[in-house]
Amino acid sequence: MSLKSKSAVITGSTSGIGLGIAHALAKEGANIVLNGFGERNDIETERLAIENKYQVKALYIQADMSVPAQIRDMISQAENTFGTVDILVNNAGIQHVQTIEEFPEEKWDQIVAINLTSNFHAIKACVPGMKKMGWGRIVNVSSVHGIIASPYKSAYVAAKHGVIGLTKTTALDLANYGITANALCPGYVDTPLVRKQIPDQAKQHKLSENEVIKKVLLKDHFIKKFIEIDDLGAITVFLCSDAAKMITGQALCIDGGWTAH
Repeated sequence: MSLKSKSAVITGSTSGIGLGIAHALAKEGANIVLNGFGERNDIETERLAIENKYQVKALYIQADMSVPAQIRDMISQAENTFGTVDILVNNAGIQHVQTIEEFPEEKWDQIVAINLTSNFHAIKACVPGMKKMGWGRIVNVSSVHGIIASPYKSAYVAAKHGVIGLTKTTALDLANYGITANALCPGYVDTPLVRKQIPDQAKQHKLSENEVIKKVLLKDHFIKKFIEIDDLGAITVFLCSDAAKMITGQALCIDGGWTAH
């Protein structure tokens, strides 16, 4: 399929899942807004690589997903640059692993703000333009932890469950405007976010880091592999296609069979 002339905002897209989805959409011809933090030289290299490889336009906006005004400004900038925001991928996320009685309250607030509340603000900012076009695709990156829970992840699990609820309500609210909203619920993907939590998991479970991968992270994957970023990019492209125009309000699990038992 072709997404030529479409534009996509992908939050948290300077690395990991978000960057992979940005590449997948750009490959189909969509102009891209990258968002996130990191070394500016590295981000500029990625931005130029997307433009040169796929012959699309790529814009980088360093909006903080915990600040609603910056989210609104990002969407406004994207609309001013590309005319429309046709596709919104809410991917930005952070993690903290600790028992609930020791969980820092400021971490709870930060995780809920970035992993859940930012989705609401980005969607709200995009909806008027999408309604005017009579077309839009919203893809929220939730998690297998939006379906089930794991220990030590109270804020993350709560936020990702919330993302699925928000996705369903968004789908119903916008069903008559040519706009779909769906959530991706991946199991463990080999990303910097996952790698960062391995030492904490090792400490909590009193295991080596290799044992954490085998006995904790992939324990419930019946296909004993990490999810590949390219798979999530391909599914996002499909959800943005006309073939998926009747798929809305769904939480799609890409989890190696985790939630099948």
